[in-house]
Amino acid sequence: MRSRELDPSASPLDYYGYELRRTREAAGLTLAQLGSIVFCTGSLIGQIETAAKVPQRDFSERLDAALGTDGLFSRLVGLVLRNQLPGWFQPYAEMEARAGYIYTYQAQLVDGLLQTEAYARTVLGVRDETDLDARVAARLERQRVLEQEQPPAVWVVLNEAVLHQEVGSRAIMREQLAHLLALRERQWLDVQVLPFGAGAHAGLMGSFAILRFDKDPGIVYTEDFVQGHMTANPQTLKEGSVRYDQLQAAALSAEDSAALISRMMEGRYGNEPESDGRAVA
Repeated sequence: MRSRELDPSASPLDYYGYELRRTREAAGLTLAQLGSIVFCTGSLIGQIETAAKVPQRDFSERLDAALGTDGLFSRLVGLVLRNQLPGWFQPYAEMEARAGYIYTYQAQLVDGLLQTEAYARTVLGVRDETDLDARVAARLERQRVLEQEQPPAVWVVLNEAVLHQEVGSRAIMREQLAHLLALRERQWLDVQVLPFGAGAHAGLMGSFAILRFDKDPGIVYTEDFVQGHMTANPQTLKEGSVRYDQLQAAALSAEDSAALISRMMEGRYGNEPESDGRAVA
């Protein structure tokens, strides 16, 4: 497709490409010239202009600086990346972005809001590596909710199994656990670990999340292996809230959870050689 044939109303990606080409040409720059300014190839610029490639946030910020567009592409890239999320997940991501309080219990994986890039890439690429860069970028874009001037209050309970499940490699897990520890510095974010010793608990039915808002009704979100499900049903919200309270009560304190994560990071994922003899640190 030639870039002039793009319909800017077709999708956020098409609109981004349309605006990039229009702005570049208005500045009198060739693909190669703009590429040299923003430290990429002219070919990449052309692919983004024709909606064949998904732009990244750092690329968009460099565009704004180079073209003097007052944050236009930095704003557009958020829409583009959110559009890369699965269609069934996008409504939840939109709700998550404006929630005042986020409560999540994860039975098998680190919550998406707390994943490192390498961990996310491994999880998302398990069955399909198609458009993996774009899908990873979309997941990391969700995490910008934590960088807001007034971020939501976030409580995360992780089953201890999450710490034992080696995702990718020991190096990836060590980085991920170090990231969880670093998050302790955030005022509005707490991570607790539900230990194996808790026995039967309120989260045996699986992972779930609760979003609460300042003015709107809260919602409960769950997933199966096909898609996610949201509901604002008052009885379901009440049940989910009680279950989450019970999980928090059964979990280790934030301080004891951090100590366990630290022990796992150093003991299970420490500076030991990988199976091929390479060091992981």
